[in-house]
Amino acid sequence: MAPVSRKPAETGPARIAPLARLPLFFDLHGRRAVVIGATEAAGWKAELLQAAGADLLRLESWQPADLVNAALVVADLENLDEAAALQAACREARALCCVIDKPAFCDVQFGAIVNRSPVVIGISTDGAAPVLAQAIRRRIETALPLALGAWAGAAKAIRGRLAAMLPDKAARRAFWERFADHAFTRPAGEADAEALLALADTAGHAMGEVALVGAGPGDAELLTLKAMRALQSADVILFDDLVSDDVLELARREAKRMMVGKRGKRASCNQDDINALMIKLARQGKRVVRLKSGDPMIFGRAGEEIEALQAAGIRVRVVPGITTALAAAAELGVSLTHRQAAHSVRFVTGHSRQGNLPEGLDWRGLADPETTLIFYMGGRTAPEIAAKLIAEGMPADLPVVALSNVSRPQVRRWCGSLSDLHHGLDMMRGLDMNDGAPLLLGIGAVFSPMLSVARTSAPPAGPATQPAVSPAHPRSAA
Repeated sequence: MAPVSRKPAETGPARIAPLARLPLFFDLHGRRAVVIGATEAAGWKAELLQAAGADLLRLESWQPADLVNAALVVADLENLDEAAALQAACREARALCCVIDKPAFCDVQFGAIVNRSPVVIGISTDGAAPVLAQAIRRRIETALPLALGAWAGAAKAIRGRLAAMLPDKAARRAFWERFADHAFTRPAGEADAEALLALADTAGHAMGEVALVGAGPGDAELLTLKAMRALQSADVILFDDLVSDDVLELARREAKRMMVGKRGKRASCNQDDINALMIKLARQGKRVVRLKSGDPMIFGRAGEEIEALQAAGIRVRVVPGITTALAAAAELGVSLTHRQAAHSVRFVTGHSRQGNLPEGLDWRGLADPETTLIFYMGGRTAPEIAAKLIAEGMPADLPVVALSNVSRPQVRRWCGSLSDLHHGLDMMRGLDMNDGAPLLLGIGAVFSPMLSVARTSAPPAGPATQPAVSPAHPRSAA
């Protein structure tokens, strides 16, 4: 017997990993489907099949003749012998069989469904963890706008005409990329087929746009859904130095990232240069996200950027974020407008362009003891802030809380009285508690519960030292 010759063969990695189930989408319009059983589960499957356009027959009991010409049979049966008989009868009738909650008697199984029809997403765990599938469904639903279905329907209506309008594949791809951006960011009312064809006319020479997006104080879970969608559709992201890595991780992988940070006493990008860069990128047709810590409209220079973009004829939109003061209030469990302690809240910047206190602040008005004051970026000017407020009549024993890195794992805070503020900041600096991060100051009677506990509790030793907090505010523990 001649020896068998085997030549080396090049093999690559498998393109698709093993699948527990093959996901398919079944067109039931005008086809017969049979649902057997009078249970709630059977009723829900009947509603689902009707929504999919099936010609539905509902039965409490069945005979083989009922399965003739059926495309799909779904049953809720307790008896295993009956389930086996139904499966055999379905195979004889060439119908797919599904016995609810009995995988051994199923040719197909139902998964969790996200319905943005004609966009439909099915989720399966192969019956191993249905509750997990439902949890996954909920997460996907929050990420997909309700308007998505209307946009997909409009796309279906123009697809044939679009090929004739844009014979060039690159131009068609550019159009569909713009379309996808619209589908995730625009309301359903704009999903008009004729308007989309007009959009196709400009597919090769479209002007980009800029979104000013609030990244929140640092915790990525505090992002809004609209902010996440903007990040996932961006071509370029211009981000501040204070934006956390966790937030940037949620951005579109292909997006170019450019840090244009502005930090006090550090090398910073000139605002005019940032404006010019946004305009340049948008004129190249890019979708630009200007990602700002906190909220763009609270001490975020958004006004200057909006004016520059509008003057250049660039479309600009704003996606709000959670400003640091509100994240701090949530973390401390303190209402900034508690009706027994404050009738208003004021946000004030703690430094000017020159790094000192802004001129022209109404210190007499700010010294109102029934107003909660929040000073942003007040680390270097805190002693002067305290002195000016006390000089205008604010009680020296009014509670103050100083915080840095709000909502982040390295959050640090100190609580004391207004007259002790400079000592508190010295303590934070001595224990390396500020890390160079901007300091937020909260001043007002609403912080009284924290101060009363701080005065009666001995702080633990170590770098993370901070006063104890009120039991009424359990989230304020480090």
